[in-house]
Amino acid sequence: MATRNKIKMKINFRRYVLYLIRWQLSTPILAPVVAYFKNSPSIFGTKEDWIGSIVANFIGGLIFFWVDQFIFTSKGLEAQWEVQENIACVDCGKITRGYRLVKTKNYDRTKHNPQFRCEKCSQKKTEELRKRGIDV
Repeated sequence: MATRNKIKMKINFRRYVLYLIRWQLSTPILAPVVAYFKNSPSIFGTKEDWIGSIVANFIGGLIFFWVDQFIFTSKGLEAQWEVQENIACVDCGKITRGYRLVKTKNYDRTKHNPQFRCEKCSQKKTEELRKRGIDV
C-alpha cells in the first residue's frame, strides 16, 4: 500500500514540476510588459524585470496549480450549460432565453442537435433527468 501512494505522489510531483515550467514560458512576455509599464530603459526589460517575472511566475504557478486542479476536477463544476437569447422553447414554443444541459459526468449531448428550453421547461427537464439518475 505504501508503494502505491509513493507512485501516485511521484506522478503528481511530475505534473506539478511541468506546470511550474509551463508558467515560466510566459516570462518572455511578462518581463517586457513590466519593463514598458515602469518606463524601463530597455524595451526588453532589465535584469531585475526578468528576475521579478521569473519569481512572479514561480509564485503564480505554486498557487494556481491547486486552483486549476480544483477547477478541472471539482465535481461541483461538472455540469456544462448553454444559454441563448430569443429561442423557441422546444417544449412550449415560448420565445425567450433558452437553456440546455450539454454535459455532466453521465450525460453528454455535445454532438446532438441542440434543444433549448425556457426556464420553466428547463427546470422540469432537469428534474426529469435527475429522476433518471443523471447527475445535474
